[in-house]
Amino acid sequence: MSRWEDLTGGTSGHDYAARFAALARSGRDVHGEARFCAALVPAGARVLDAGCGTGRVMIRLAELGYDCVGVDLDASMLAVARKQAPQLPWFQADLAAFDPEPLGIAPGFDLVVAAGNVLPLLAAGTEAVVVGRLATVLRPGGLLVAGFGLDEAHLPVPPGITLPEYDDCCAAAGLTFVDRFATWDADPYDGGGYAVSVHRL
Repeated sequence: MSRWEDLTGGTSGHDYAARFAALARSGRDVHGEARFCAALVPAGARVLDAGCGTGRVMIRLAELGYDCVGVDLDASMLAVARKQAPQLPWFQADLAAFDPEPLGIAPGFDLVVAAGNVLPLLAAGTEAVVVGRLATVLRPGGLLVAGFGLDEAHLPVPPGITLPEYDDCCAAAGLTFVDRFATWDADPYDGGGYAVSVHRL
């Protein structure tokens, strides 16, 4: 069982969406992840939102003209995503066992994004497997972008993976380090408790 399932019981979709809706109503920018991704690949590029949750990032990318596919294990999160954007392709799948072919998903993505602490909330010990599976759906030269917390101040669970461990997972999957930032606004990484990492196949 994933740390996310342990934390939420797979029933938090509505509450999660409501929290971000409230942030948006208060004037907070809730589209940093989509803006970051849009700066890396041109409109029309294929994007896989791995651990898409309620679809906040993917829906915004689709609005910006990207060809998006969303995958998540949590049915309650996907129910919100499907209600908000029924025209977009949402799939329920465990990233540790993710195989796009039986789902009818063609590989060859220009970018895979794993936002929202996807990596630290996986089942313990599956991080390398998940990174490897995500790498296999990238086209040559495609990018894997992952943003996640590294300490208790930035995570709802105890830290599950360090940056060196994540970089090792990426290297084992054939990915090369490109850059790292402290925020989705591309602030320089300063060794803090949150990082957004970019690797290339």
